[in-house]
Amino acid sequence: MFVSGFTFIRNAVKFDYPILEAIRSILPLCDEVVVAIGNSEDGTEELIAQLDDPKVRVIHTVWDDSLREGGRVLAVETDKALAAISPKADWAIYIQGDEVMHEGGHAEVRAAMERWKDDKRVEGLLFNYRHFYGSYDYVGDSYQWYRKEIRIIKPLSDVYSFQDAIGFRRGDHKKLAVKPLKAFIHHYGWVREPAAMQGKQENFNKLWHDDAWMEKHVVKAEEYDYSGIDSLERYHGSHPSVMQPRIDRMNWQFDHDLSHNSLKPKDRFRRWVEKRTGVVLWKHKNYQIVR
Repeated sequence: MFVSGFTFIRNAVKFDYPILEAIRSILPLCDEVVVAIGNSEDGTEELIAQLDDPKVRVIHTVWDDSLREGGRVLAVETDKALAAISPKADWAIYIQGDEVMHEGGHAEVRAAMERWKDDKRVEGLLFNYRHFYGSYDYVGDSYQWYRKEIRIIKPLSDVYSFQDAIGFRRGDHKKLAVKPLKAFIHHYGWVREPAAMQGKQENFNKLWHDDAWMEKHVVKAEEYDYSGIDSLERYHGSHPSVMQPRIDRMNWQFDHDLSHNSLKPKDRFRRWVEKRTGVVLWKHKNYQIVR
């Protein structure tokens, strides 16, 4: 079994992406990891070089900054990295620059890849998600956060990154058939020193919106205001081991009063139903489960 990893990154230093941790979290499962480095204004190339691992293979790309609708450029860059993996690959593990796979799931992931490698019904593997917000101690628990997503695919010829690179499709927008895992990916996209977070927000929104929208909706500030969040819960579990040095370097304070959580009436009803039945109403699934 040959397993390729793939990811993309741009301006990792400037916007404080945990890209090294992301790549290191999948390296033990991979025979190679392709890293597509976009045209950057900082030391991203030198940062990736710190991995110093023969399994890491860098390609260079130029982002199309005219793509400013729906985060489409993120999918384009994902597809560039996917296209560069080895033709020998049976599986391709995708990780984004602010995602880290928890090593507690590695054994399950490897076993699943072995088990389903030759089963043509199975086109991908589905992970659980934790979305951290403000600090490493809180996770988003409202319905705006996706709970599951595909991060391992069979690199079939018609598979491509979908929308803003949230997931994958085949052919004419066909959802991939997947097997669910118990394994978790931690998403740290909303955990940064407040000044770095503000810079990321001002830059990242350009991938979705034009200048007029930016001027109207993106507040100019020195630091990001983390207080505008609807609902969080305290996290008491472990983080991926590769994240510990970054967590130890945390130099800002964020606290959230859980009693101030505020869901919309529709979401309060969804929460009520979910707690009593386990059913999540009106849930969009970006995949099809193989039974």
